Amino acid sequence: MKGKSEFNPQTFAVVGAGPVGCIVAAFLARGGYEVILCDVITDLLTPAMDPGIIIEGAENLQQKVSRTITNIDELATHDPDVIIITVKAHALPLIASAIEGFVRDGMYVVSWQNGIDTELELSKILGKGPVMRAVVNYGCGLIGPAHVRIPFHHPPHYIQELDPASHRAADGIAKAFSKCGLQTEHTDEIISMVWRKAVLNSCMNPVCAVTGLTMSRVMNDPIVYQTVDNLVKECLKVARANEINVGWEFYPHAMEYMGDAGDHKPSMLMDIEANRRTEIDFMNGKFVAYGKRAGIDTPFNHTLWTLVKGLESK
Repeated sequence: MKGKSEFNPQTFAVVGAGPVGCIVAAFLARGGYEVILCDVITDLLTPAMDPGIIIEGAENLQQKVSRTITNIDELATHDPDVIIITVKAHALPLIASAIEGFVRDGMYVVSWQNGIDTELELSKILGKGPVMRAVVNYGCGLIGPAHVRIPFHHPPHYIQELDPASHRAADGIAKAFSKCGLQTEHTDEIISMVWRKAVLNSCMNPVCAVTGLTMSRVMNDPIVYQTVDNLVKECLKVARANEINVGWEFYPHAMEYMGDAGDHKPSMLMDIEANRRTEIDFMNGKFVAYGKRAGIDTPFNHTLWTLVKGLESK
């Protein structure tokens, strides 16, 4: 909200009833907020009302949301204070176009997603004023409709506005998330955080998707591990060539972090197994594009990008 008053949102819409969306919807509802869960697949929504979203693993709770809808245009009648986007990034142009029809001053849209530049896809249509970007630090997978397994949760999460005039609103949204158990902090370094996480995702997700191996098996296979190692080095080279500050210590941190990965499947492998489109264009595809911009060759990212696109085409 522009001005000096504090932004205190009460109604949240969550677009996407996959595992990421179900977690944020359940936590917000548990915190006493009105939560509208939106997805085009009715079967994903039905259990969210009764018996409620079930989360198990690093967090355990069962929580009903306020209501569910199957068409994002219906949000116009509910007039939420905040819209949280948790769907795959390739759907952003369509979603932003729908929101454009009813977005108002004082309504904010948060990209609660993986990948590079998702917030820019929203701002192309909605402008910078209402758009924010978050970095989310939990892993999750869908066991069934509105039933989520969360193997790890490493708060805090982070959020930043695109327009400095929306700073107070971002701070208010962070406080709301924190109140309900998703500890979130406002930051001025979201781009660095996005890229740091994108390196991890881009070096693990596609390798698992192509090989069919779990994260721990990839990191413990001496041959496959070499591909991950080369991807990390190449991604960091692209980041630094584009003057993205990921920190001088990030390489050893990344290898140690992924070395501790559990024996579970990342989302990209689950997408391939379920014949769904992946987020490869906003992960390795972005490193290829930013590499070209800076004159950096990206053979490892380009190879994984093309292989996953090939699997998608099946």
